[in-house]
Amino acid sequence: MSDLRGLDHTKWTFTLNTGAKMPAVGLGTWQSKPNEVREAVKAALKAGYRHIDTALAYGNEHEVGLGIKDSGVPRDQIWITTKLDNTWHHVVEDGITSSLKSLQTDYVDLYLMHWPSSTDPNDKKKHLPDWDFLKTWQEMQKLPASGRVKNIGVSNFAIPNLEKLLNDPSRKIVPAVNQIELHPNCPSPKLLEYNKSKGIHCTAYSCLGSTDSPLYKDATLLKLAEVKGKTPQQCMLMWGLQRGTSVIPKSVTASRIEKNFELNGWELSKEEMSQLGNLPDRFKVCKDGWLPVKVFFGEGCIED
Repeated sequence: MSDLRGLDHTKWTFTLNTGAKMPAVGLGTWQSKPNEVREAVKAALKAGYRHIDTALAYGNEHEVGLGIKDSGVPRDQIWITTKLDNTWHHVVEDGITSSLKSLQTDYVDLYLMHWPSSTDPNDKKKHLPDWDFLKTWQEMQKLPASGRVKNIGVSNFAIPNLEKLLNDPSRKIVPAVNQIELHPNCPSPKLLEYNKSKGIHCTAYSCLGSTDSPLYKDATLLKLAEVKGKTPQQCMLMWGLQRGTSVIPKSVTASRIEKNFELNGWELSKEEMSQLGNLPDRFKVCKDGWLPVKVFFGEGCIED
């Protein structure tokens, strides 16, 4: 559910199933190099962003925390999302404690299970024999009562794993968010619709197709951007927003961070939305071959 304020898209929020209002546009920090994240977060917050996305696995939570402090923006005006790493599934309390310490904050607004894979910390090629993501969710469900986590959700959950989670008797809380890869070459309409039907908001990661994206050479996208007088990145972000997803574009360049936030006063027509939603090419930035278990089942990009 979105709180739409005309064409002032940078003020948009999405109302989660908890009633919390999450800013629709955030800064992604995956793959940002050391010593770059701090300045990127500071630049984003000074440009008007109020949503910062990070993860324990990124190894940059400390820098994110420093960037937030550098910005001078009050903590209660910033939405912070971070994620539980795969090798911490059996020690959820330790995971959130580590993240809060690194971020130098008392709470996070959204805490996600990064992947539905309870990986053995002693051998990352193996899955823990006595643990799975259902047990992880049981532990995560305890966090909101502590006040240290305002909302909980998941990431990289495909329909079969969502059904497994939602139908489990131990599941007391429906995830507020499922953060998944979404861009015009990975539109995943079935997965997006499934989440909506369950009241789960989707955040689009790799929403620009990630580093050196083939999308930047797509003739349809480039022509559309030229006609609109916008950058290809701005067009992809608007496409994501108008589909009802929040977007977390990653950049460490201040000028690009600012440009990605220049989304007010315009929108894509129904026909333009259809053009981007029906590009023929498909690719997926994040695959599951590095995990000890399979988590994607084809509905993400290929079979839709």
